[in-house]
Parts: sequence; structure tokens; C-alpha cells
Amino acid sequence: MHRPICWLASIAIAVSIFGCAKHDSSQTTGTSGETATASAGSHKLRVALLPKIKGISYFSSCFKGAEEAAKELGIDLIYDGPTDGNPRKQAEMIEQWTIDGVDVICVAPNAPDVVASAMQEARAAGVSVITWDADGTAESRSFFVNQASAQAIGEGLVNAMLEDLGPDTEGDVVIISADATSENQNAWIETMKPALAKSKLKLATIKYPGENASNALADSQDVISKYPNLKGIFGISSVSFPGAAEAVEQSGKGGKILVNGLSTPNDMKKFVQNGTVRSFILWHTVDLGYLTIHVAKALAAGELKPGATSLKAGRLGELSIVGDNVMLGDILVFTKANIDQYDF
Repeated sequence: MHRPICWLASIAIAVSIFGCAKHDSSQTTGTSGETATASAGSHKLRVALLPKIKGISYFSSCFKGAEEAAKELGIDLIYDGPTDGNPRKQAEMIEQWTIDGVDVICVAPNAPDVVASAMQEARAAGVSVITWDADGTAESRSFFVNQASAQAIGEGLVNAMLEDLGPDTEGDVVIISADATSENQNAWIETMKPALAKSKLKLATIKYPGENASNALADSQDVISKYPNLKGIFGISSVSFPGAAEAVEQSGKGGKILVNGLSTPNDMKKFVQNGTVRSFILWHTVDLGYLTIHVAKALAAGELKPGATSLKAGRLGELSIVGDNVMLGDILVFTKANIDQYDF
């Protein structure tokens, strides 16, 4: 249930008045118990970083980059999120941070429509709101920190699969996504469909196991048994991809059915080394977290405004802004030849 804006604003004022001593402490602890240091005796910008799901390696690696930027910029960083990917829990956390009077909330929405109201209420109460990793509704945030364009990701997945299988390969492929409401996965799928239509591969089905490894494994086992001419599986979340690879490995069809998708190199190394996966794509997740905090700081400081075309972001240098999307850069392609160069 979303609280009235006026009630939220009055509570935020009360918390601000009675919580000053807490905010000036030498260390700020997020609701998760994770901390980022801050010097005593001065008010520090407080930024809340909300992942889709807490406790998986993808978002944990993003948090490492966020911590780096927070220390660099002198920001008190709060990191927390639902452990089951429940978007209603995301909304509740946004509401609580609004009451607490944080300065910026950075949201990776699992279901944009579910969290939109809480995000809009936060903005109405004077909190800056941005999205990262996945976008929300345009009215609910100021900027989106975009890891790569949907076209680059969707076409990159298909191109990698075609290169691994061979461009003239005929047969079925399936997509194992996350939730049916996941905005970024849906955008990638819409780019993948026309790219697949140009090939000799047929998209047989799309599965939505949620952010659940057991469900992803079960869905992958199901399609392996159901489609005798299955040539490839796309696992397009960092949870579904390892699940799909595990299912193929268990089936004994590694090399006959190839798996491609999106996940961290540390999670996929064993599958690359044993040949279940020949290549896959992602972006530098640590850099995504790092950039998100730089965008939060620039927005709160009034340095990032509508119409901006670039942003200087610490060690990442000057990055492009396309519309209201702050762009991290190009995708990375991981193979057996380069995967050991990465540790995230």
C-alpha cells in the first residue's frame, strides 16, 4: 500500500529533525548491514542502491563498484533489496527510504509498474530517483543508467549463438528469461526476434522462471526433452543462464545443444571450460555500479540536468548521454580465450 505524499513528506521532515545525530556518525549502516565510510562532523549525501534481487553474484559485483564510487565521492551508501526479487518488497523499501529522507534512490525495477507509484512519491517528497540495470516508467525517474542499448544486447546474443553454431545451422532455439514483467529482458527479446528471423533458427518458446535458479533449471530440462531438434538455449538473466547451462550439462548434450546468455564470468567459467558454453555476453558490472553512484551524485549536486549530452564519471572518463539514458558503453564477449582475464 502506498502512503499519501503529504504524510510521507511530514514524516520525512520529522525523521530529518530527530535523526541528525545519527546521520553525522563516522559510519552509515544500510538496512542490509553493509557499510560505506563517511567522515564525522559533516552531512554526507545519502544514496540508496536497490537491486532487483540481493544475494546473487551479478548484483553483488555491481555493489562493489558502487562502494568504490561512494568512498571516492564521500557518499553514505545504503545497499539493500529483496532476496526473492519481489517487486512489492522493492516498493516498500523505496517508501521507507523516502520516509528516512535519503537524498537519492537508485532503483533496478523488477516490475516497473509495481514500483512506479513509490518512485513517484519519492520524487514528490524531494528525493532524486534514477534507475539502473533496468528502466522504469519515464515519470518515475530522472535518468536511466543504461549498461548498453537493447539492440546491442539482443543482437549480440543472437550473433554469438550463430557464430558458435555456424550461420547455416537449422533447428530450434528457446529463451529462458526472468519474470514476464522484466522490462529489460522484454526489450532484449524484442530485438532478438527479428535477428533470429533472419537466420535458419526457429524460436520455439520463451520461458519465464522468475529470478529462481531451480525454476530455470526445471524449465531448461523441460525444453531439452520437448524439442528433439533443439540447437541452442538463451539464458537472458544472470540466474537463468547458469540454470540452462546446468541442465544441458546434466543431459549429456553439451556441444550438441549450445547455451548462450548473460551472466558474470565467475559464474560461467566452469561451463566455458567444459564446452557447454562457447561464448556469452555481458558488460562490466562493477563499472555499472560505479557509474550509478556518479550519476546519483551529479544529479543531487545539480550537475546533471535534462538535455545533458555527456557526464564525467571518475575513472570511466566522459560518457555519452542519449536522451535521458547515461550510457556505460559496449557489451563484452567472453570466451575460453579471455574469460580468465576477468574476476567478477
